[in-house]
Amino acid sequence: MVDQSWVGRSLDPAGPYQVGREKIREFAVAIGDGDPLFHDLDAARAAGHPDLVVPPTFPVCFTMPVIEAFLRDPDVGWDYTRMVHGDQRIAYHRPIRAGDELTTVVHVDELRTRAGNHMLTLRCEISDAAGESVATTHSMLVSPAGEDT
Repeated sequence: MVDQSWVGRSLDPAGPYQVGREKIREFAVAIGDGDPLFHDLDAARAAGHPDLVVPPTFPVCFTMPVIEAFLRDPDVGWDYTRMVHGDQRIAYHRPIRAGDELTTVVHVDELRTRAGNHMLTLRCEISDAAGESVATTHSMLVSPAGEDT
């Protein structure tokens, strides 16, 4: 059974995650995005960035492991083995670039049960080494409620 007492809580900060040029390039290749801002340092600098910028969905590289660790904790009561991703949104406050050192704080925003499924909404607040907000992600995850609800 999912522990409702997690709603409204925040996890300890995770990180820092060092954003590297090769990680950006590898991710861009993996998703099939050839945008020069993700691959070519000269192109990124010509566009006004100090270094390569990340593709829009790149934050999953460092937020998802933190979310997974939380959801696999037996005290949470989440069935990670049968989970699906229901929704994902990412709002950038500034571009994430190679060289950034990022910290992620996961917030448990909502847990509801409908049609035999638990729906958990998690928000990740991502900040840089100076503590400035860089991005906010929202994930809605779905897992069967089972017989214990």
